[in-house]
Amino acid sequence: MAKKPTVPPTEPPKDPPPAPSLDGGLFGDAAPAKPYVVLARKYRPQSFADLIGQDAMVQTLRNAFASGRIAQGYMLTGVRGVGKTTTARILARGLNYEVEGGPPGTVSGPTVDMPVMGRHCAEIIASRHPDVVEMDAASNTGIDNVREIIESARYKPIVARTKVFIIDEVHMLSKGAFNALLKTLEEPPEHVKFIFATTEIRKVPVTVLSRCQRFDLRRVEVPVLARHFKGIVAAEGAQAEDDAIALIARAAEGSVRDGLSILDQAIAMSLGEPGSAVSAVQVRGMLGLADRGRIFDLLEQIASGEIAPALAAFEGLHRDGAEAAQILADLAEAVHQTARVKVTGAAAASDALSNEEKQRAGALAAQLSVPLLSRLWQMLLKGHEEAARAGDPVAAAEMVLIRIAHTADLPSPDELIRVLGGDAPVRRDRAAGGATREAPAPRGTVNQLETLPQAADNDAGPELGLDDADPGFAGFEGLDAELIPPEEADVAMPVAAAGPNAVRSFDDVVALAGKYREAKFKVDLEELVSLVKFDATAGSIDLFLLPGASAALPNDLREKLKRWTQRNWVIVVTKTRGEPPVAVARREREGKERAILEQHPAVRALLAEFPDAKLTSIKAARFASQDDDDTGTG
Repeated sequence: MAKKPTVPPTEPPKDPPPAPSLDGGLFGDAAPAKPYVVLARKYRPQSFADLIGQDAMVQTLRNAFASGRIAQGYMLTGVRGVGKTTTARILARGLNYEVEGGPPGTVSGPTVDMPVMGRHCAEIIASRHPDVVEMDAASNTGIDNVREIIESARYKPIVARTKVFIIDEVHMLSKGAFNALLKTLEEPPEHVKFIFATTEIRKVPVTVLSRCQRFDLRRVEVPVLARHFKGIVAAEGAQAEDDAIALIARAAEGSVRDGLSILDQAIAMSLGEPGSAVSAVQVRGMLGLADRGRIFDLLEQIASGEIAPALAAFEGLHRDGAEAAQILADLAEAVHQTARVKVTGAAAASDALSNEEKQRAGALAAQLSVPLLSRLWQMLLKGHEEAARAGDPVAAAEMVLIRIAHTADLPSPDELIRVLGGDAPVRRDRAAGGATREAPAPRGTVNQLETLPQAADNDAGPELGLDDADPGFAGFEGLDAELIPPEEADVAMPVAAAGPNAVRSFDDVVALAGKYREAKFKVDLEELVSLVKFDATAGSIDLFLLPGASAALPNDLREKLKRWTQRNWVIVVTKTRGEPPVAVARREREGKERAILEQHPAVRALLAEFPDAKLTSIKAARFASQDDDDTGTG
């Protein structure tokens, strides 16, 4: 038989040299890339020491484990993302904690302190331990699924000390499944423990709740969340501004998982350039939030009745990415913080607010009263609902702001009833926290003061001047003007008429319009308004608008008076005509005064001496005694 020729072994082909990687290394030298894990899973707590914001529950379990008072069932409830399922796994780990390779008796029972990983810890955390059974009640709702648990509970654990059944979203179980579970839950074998988790505790039958120890996992406070997120950012090698982290913590609303999801997205957004940090501007744009400082600016504007600047500020916030309904919600939150500072002091401001926001809330609290803040809160809540369901949320939100700005400085219904009902007048005082009742003025004195002509100073001598600034004229025989003695005038002065812009009559209102150079507005008040009633103490004016008057005149008058006198006024438009307009009454009065003055002997002699002279205006003079002669030399 011929011998087969020996074939030399073929040399395996050489691999081509690896291509250089983008980071300067080689693909062959680089470690295989690990799949990305979201922050909510990557930083999931693995022990009771890692839990944040649940100190009461941890302390209760510590004492129960130390004393051996371990319940057969635990009910964990709370909002989404607060850590119910994670806590259930940590609790199962604590019930079965054993140190691998340690001396006998190192851990003889359940414990809360787990400094190192035990024999069963890794498998329990990864949800693959044979003696820790997890079931999602949202997809296993029937009685057959519960029967499997009941059947499995009869057998002792395989490797662990305790067999633990974790049922997540337990409120999703059917009525039959709950009934089948009751007996085993009430009298389970010694080696069996049940842990339930739910977000809808009210849907769990009372018969099940009564057989479990209930733990309400609290929402994690904003400062605690912010510190937690700051540590995670550092662990990830990223950077973030403190204001950005605070915004994320507030947006999480106490949910750790929600906050980590937002933080994950924010870090991904900032990965543009090396060294870039997550900024508050980026977070606001990502979440559609409004700048808190601009929210307080908007609140000041609508509380002051400044409609045009308020709408411009709202438009700017919406243009920068804030949702219309969210702006109203932020306004309501700012009102709430301001009201807390108002009633309890600056120390009551939420820890979630920055120092600047606390200062703004304190400044607003000093300006706005509690009734006004309460009204703003109610209107913003109602407006938020309207904007949320409106076809055009922006238009709905703008209408809410307009409504608030127009009604922010109006008196409350009870104050208005007292004013119109003739009760003691009410003076609005924002800074003092509402309306204050004043003593009623002596009957008749205010009306006398409003209707009497103004007199010159006491030390003024007799003069025949040319000045039409004073509305009245006195000092000559035949005139009906009557002067109030100084002591009576002091009594008639209303309390609210103090200050440089004191308003005691409608003539004072017209004079203020001239003082502030509102020429057209002054003419409209003089020519197109008929005064029906004027109450300086109560701050109310009843008007009748003559043909040609603008419909916006009453509102303009209210806003201008508020700005000029630093107090609120109620302007009422009636259907009944009152006194003649100011200009008409002045012309009639001047005509009568001119006719009487022209008949005075001194004036007649003067006109006879100077035939071309004319009387252009008349100035009232005050005399020391009415018993003096008609020459006016008192």
